[in-house]
Amino acid sequence: MTVELKGRERVDELQRNGYRIIQDPERFCFGMDAVLLTGFARAREEDTLLDLGTGTGIIPLLMEAKYHCVRLTGLEIQPESADMAARSVELNGLSDKIKIVTGDIREADTIFQSASFDCITCNPPYMIGRHGLTNPDGPKAIARHEILCTFEDVARQTAKLLRPGGHFFLVHRPFRLAEIMVTLAKYKLEPKRMQLVYPYADKEPNMVLLEAVRGARPRMTVEKPLIVYREPGVYMQEIYDIYGY
Repeated sequence: MTVELKGRERVDELQRNGYRIIQDPERFCFGMDAVLLTGFARAREEDTLLDLGTGTGIIPLLMEAKYHCVRLTGLEIQPESADMAARSVELNGLSDKIKIVTGDIREADTIFQSASFDCITCNPPYMIGRHGLTNPDGPKAIARHEILCTFEDVARQTAKLLRPGGHFFLVHRPFRLAEIMVTLAKYKLEPKRMQLVYPYADKEPNMVLLEAVRGARPRMTVEKPLIVYREPGVYMQEIYDIYGY
């Protein structure tokens, strides 16, 4: 199937099920964090999944490729990104399984029914405030900085939309880990599993992967560290496996 490309858009291969994605380098292209999140997440074929802040739809596409969930939805506030995501869904012949909705995370509970999802994923903006931003309204700034929503907005909406016992998967930065844990607990999203991601074995972690369960009892498993690079330009085997190479 072919779809229309606009401006500087391109089609990239995802190395999964032959799936492809439409991206615009001048707006925002998905990064390793989204891919690692889908490798960390778990889902069943009968699950319904919501991805908050889906961007160009990378997480729903990879989650469908890996776990074949019965219904997947991506919510994205930027119309241009949502349009690219919708065209990527069409490009891969997945319109009957994946739906892209244009809307604000802060208003997600008015868009979707309460407690209607088995799994929610999110690769939220990591940075706080607008310090150092030359164009706060730009698509890259919105994706990286908490301009249009905060992590508390994400947690609040997740708690409303996730069914009791449902799973929340997210990727974030370790420097905000204490705040993230407190916020999850505030909304009764109990942290159950955590994995730190290190660029090299001798460097500090630069990502954290988390799984929380709505209404679960306290007890968290910390998984072994995930190391990205064996040496510059060469991934560890586990990373190749996650990418599907």
